[in-house]
Amino acid sequence: MPERGRPKAPLVLTDEERETLERWSRRPMSAQSLALRCRIVLACGEGLNNLAVAEKCRVNKATVSKWRRRFLDRRLDGLSDDPRPGAVRTVTDDMVEMVIVKTLEEMPTDATNWSTRSMAREVGMSQSAISRIWRAFGLKPHLVDSFRLSNDPQFIEKVRDVVGLYMNPPDAALVLCVDEKTQVQALDRTAPVFPMRPGVSERQTHDYLRHGTTNLYAALDVASGKVIADMTERHRADEFRRSLNLINRSVPDDLDVHVIVDNSSTHKTEEIHRWLVRHPRFTLHCTPTYSSWMNLVERWFAETHRSTKELEAAISSWIDSWNENPRPFVWHKSADEILESLAAYLSLFQ
Repeated sequence: MPERGRPKAPLVLTDEERETLERWSRRPMSAQSLALRCRIVLACGEGLNNLAVAEKCRVNKATVSKWRRRFLDRRLDGLSDDPRPGAVRTVTDDMVEMVIVKTLEEMPTDATNWSTRSMAREVGMSQSAISRIWRAFGLKPHLVDSFRLSNDPQFIEKVRDVVGLYMNPPDAALVLCVDEKTQVQALDRTAPVFPMRPGVSERQTHDYLRHGTTNLYAALDVASGKVIADMTERHRADEFRRSLNLINRSVPDDLDVHVIVDNSSTHKTEEIHRWLVRHPRFTLHCTPTYSSWMNLVERWFAETHRSTKELEAAISSWIDSWNENPRPFVWHKSADEILESLAAYLSLFQ
């Protein structure tokens, strides 16, 4: 049946165009949309009208008309998608550079760091544009990382000593990381906590009352992750000696004990020195000054009521629960890697 409407311009394919269209329509890597357009044009090249092509390719007649017209106008190039229209870019490369330079090299006159609002006012751009630029270049003016370098004259030796115990522990010995978490506060809200209900989250007052403190002494077994712990009212050499006695009673007599501690003055008193002389199986290993991060028990502390007795009971219960299924903290970085990282960091300030 003849097709109604204006007569269509004949679509004649060259041998090269036909070969290309057939290859594109069969190629596994071709997009399905491109393969369909190729089949439409090939059918039109057979002399079929738009209605017949639509039935053959199972598409709408308007779709056939569109791709017939596009092919006649631009041949094979007409089968690709046109660029989609969009808003004209308003933030130029020069504007992006200006924001980055100001962020890195200048400070606001009325604040300690730039905010998206203050920078937007300064450069005459929108706050969202500033936020997108900062995200793209990884800039966070509100964040400041603090650090403190160790001034320990034996820094390298102590790093190698402590890391060596972590990565190559001695035979027939126990390696314990020992430290104190002082001034653990027993806090209570000024009003009862409202429990969670369907559709309502748990609610509590923002302010609280202090009900005293306790000091937690903990010895973390590097190999097993188990913890030997004690709680004391005070934080002195006497209490540290008490924790060493607890460790001594808890560790089998046939094992040597290597104790990693920080440089607290309570670990270096004459009383502690005499205790170590009386217990020769104990060896103290000090982390470098300002390097308590090397003590793995600090990692355990990070996991971690109305009265100090309730607080101590809660901590004791939590320790018991931990020791039922202990998880050792594994040290990964070698001493050389630590020292190389520190050297690379310091080179930035030279």
